[in-house]
Amino acid sequence: MTNRYETVFILTPVLSEDQTKEAVKKFKDLIKKGRGKVHHEESWGMRKLAYPIQKKSTGFYHLFEFESDAPFVDKLETEYRRDERVLRFMTVKMDKHHQAFADRRRNKQSATTGEAPAERPARRSRKEENADQPNS
Repeated sequence: MTNRYETVFILTPVLSEDQTKEAVKKFKDLIKKGRGKVHHEESWGMRKLAYPIQKKSTGFYHLFEFESDAPFVDKLETEYRRDERVLRFMTVKMDKHHQAFADRRRNKQSATTGEAPAERPARRSRKEENADQPNS
């Protein structure tokens, strides 16, 4: 029985653009060789990490949505662990609600001129919030 999965992995920031593309292609080909089907792929680019990993504070994020058999996920995660270019990864099984949310997010994203959604504005400090309120 096949299930639908979503996997996100972070590649080390010292890679060139070609090396990054080659690493992504390796994992995509691995999914296809494992009789999986890639439904969606997103490159989120270089982003700041929440905490340093291997003394690095940024990384290249990439997401795959794919369909495959459950035992294949273990093989994919083993390859993530073996590849020194991968800093972190996470794979989750998508239920029907997760799939519906992902589809809505993609449709909303493509409806807005094909660009990535705008980032959230930075959170204001309490000092700034209190400055806007009148004194009573």
